[in-house]
Amino acid sequence: MAPRKNVRMTLAYDGRDFHGWQRHPGVPTVQGTLEAALSEACGAPVEVRGAGRTDRGTHARGQVASARVPAEIDAASLGAQVAKRLPSSLELVALTEVDRSFHARMSAVGKRYVYTIHNAAELPAEARGKVWHVPEPLDVGAMQEVLSMFVGEHDFASFATKATHARKSTVRTVSVFTMEVEGPRIVFRIEADGFLYKMVRNIVRAVVKVGEGRWSAAKLQEILDARDRHAAPGTAPASGLCLDEVFYPQEADGDE
Repeated sequence: MAPRKNVRMTLAYDGRDFHGWQRHPGVPTVQGTLEAALSEACGAPVEVRGAGRTDRGTHARGQVASARVPAEIDAASLGAQVAKRLPSSLELVALTEVDRSFHARMSAVGKRYVYTIHNAAELPAEARGKVWHVPEPLDVGAMQEVLSMFVGEHDFASFATKATHARKSTVRTVSVFTMEVEGPRIVFRIEADGFLYKMVRNIVRAVVKVGEGRWSAAKLQEILDARDRHAAPGTAPASGLCLDEVFYPQEADGDE
């Protein structure tokens, strides 16, 4: 094989146009669309690795991917060539050459997700598919009060939808979990060293149960302590979720 170098890409996309991140024959996916554009621009097959496998309908502002491309191709030129081959719903925010050891998923040390709820009777047409529409009024004060119980190191087994891939542990450390009310919009921001499958959406659904007056803080603590997915409620829609940023150690961000 001809010599290759490693590139890092930052991506933003509208999840409504894709069947999730992971490539799948016959349907548009983010990984598949990006690989097709990269391969065409490079004149050779290119495999892309993403920082996270977002589900169908989930959005991103700061998804990160890495790929090995032919060494002779200039990174700046490649970025321009790839960008013009992508649909409007998938934006290549940046493409840079990085050290060969960089891996979009394995090198990550944390992520931030944003989840948005539109809490009003009517949903503007432009917001459809971009938020979770909850028409009934929510008690935002009660919701605010329970956020802190998720911060810190916990076993989040009760909030992890079973996935097909094996996982060694369901313990994660949440460093930030905030909620802001912006008119009819409720915006959650959650940062952690890692997330289990559908963990953010499951936590948001549980917090909304409190806002609906159907659960108390004590009930939520009981569910967290149970470490059993069957104890928790359903899952909030993918439409409100956005991968906002992926965090890496400083030394992973540039050439060495």
